[in-house]
Amino acid sequence: QVQLVESGGGLVQAGGSLRLSCAASGRTFSSLDAGWFRQAPGKEREFVAAIRWDSNTYVTDSVKGRFTMSRDNAKNTVYLQMNSLKPEDTAVYYCAARPNRPLITTRARDYAYWGQGTQVTVSS
Repeated sequence: QVQLVESGGGLVQAGGSLRLSCAASGRTFSSLDAGWFRQAPGKEREFVAAIRWDSNTYVTDSVKGRFTMSRDNAKNTVYLQMNSLKPEDTAVYYCAARPNRPLITTRARDYAYWGQGTQVTVSS
């Protein structure tokens, strides 16, 4: 069984930066694809970014140029670097993972493993 634990959330002013981390246990991250999703109050969970086993990444248009996803397989951890944060980025951010596949997916239902989430709050 894979366990994912997110960290790095918090309160930041608009224009600031945060780096989220997601550490995996139970399986090496090199055998997993990973993604970040977020859910704001009253809204559905939405895709933010994904990274494949070979570090090929994809980010959603609303965060392109501001957010970057990366991985460190030696540390069994993936990251989401968030720059130029906006109040609309406020949400609970979830890390997700699934066994390696040829293609990146943005669909939450394709991910088998989920973390508990970490709150990101951006003040204006």
